Amino acid sequence: MSRLLQGAQFVLAAHRVSQLPADQGAEVAFAGRSNAGKSSALNALTGHKGLARTSKTPGRTQQMVAFSLPPSARLDGEPALDLRLIDLPGYGYAKVPLEMREHWKLEIDAYLHQRRSLRGLILIVDIRHPLKDFDRTMLQFCAATRLPCHLLLTKADKLSRGQATQALAAMRKQFAAEGLHATAQIFSSSAGTGTQEAREVVMALLGRPREP
Repeated sequence: MSRLLQGAQFVLAAHRVSQLPADQGAEVAFAGRSNAGKSSALNALTGHKGLARTSKTPGRTQQMVAFSLPPSARLDGEPALDLRLIDLPGYGYAKVPLEMREHWKLEIDAYLHQRRSLRGLILIVDIRHPLKDFDRTMLQFCAATRLPCHLLLTKADKLSRGQATQALAAMRKQFAAEGLHATAQIFSSSAGTGTQEAREVVMALLGRPREP
C-alpha cells in the first residue's frame, strides 16, 4: 500500500483553506518549522526528489500545497477514496513578514478545525532541538481533538545512533509526562533512516475512519 505514495502528484497551492481540493476522501497533513526538513521528508516518503520544493533558505513553503495520490480501492463496493497529502506552510522563520505569519497562523488553525477529510498530522521536528512553542501547540491540539499525530525526528544522521536513540526515548518520556498521545520515530531523509516506517504510518492514517 505504501507504493501509493510514489504516485504523488502536485495538484495546487492554496493561499486559503477554501482554495484546497474538495473536502472529501482522506488526507494527511505535514507541518513543521521552516528549517526542520519538511520538504525533504515529503520527497523521501514519496520517492520524488523534486515533489516538494527544498531550499537552503528556510521559509520557502508559503502556501498550503496539495498532492494527490492514486485513489484507494475499497472492498465494500463503494467508489475509491480520494487520497491527498497536504504540505502546510513552514512556521517560525523570522524573515517572513509578520502579516504573512499571522495569516498562516489563522489559516492553519482553520484548516485543522474545519477539514473533515483530515485523518492525521505528521509533525516534523529537528531531532537536535527541543520542542518549540508551535510544536507544542500542534501536539496539544491533536491531543484535545483526538487527531493522530506522528513526529518525524529529522536529521538523525547528524547524531550518532546512540544519541538519536536517547533523543527518541526522551521525547516519548516527555509525551507521557505531558499527556500527549503522539507517536514518534527517528528519521533522516538523506540517509533513508525510518523512511519505510514513516510510509506505513502515513498509509495507516489515510486508511483510518474519521473520528466523530
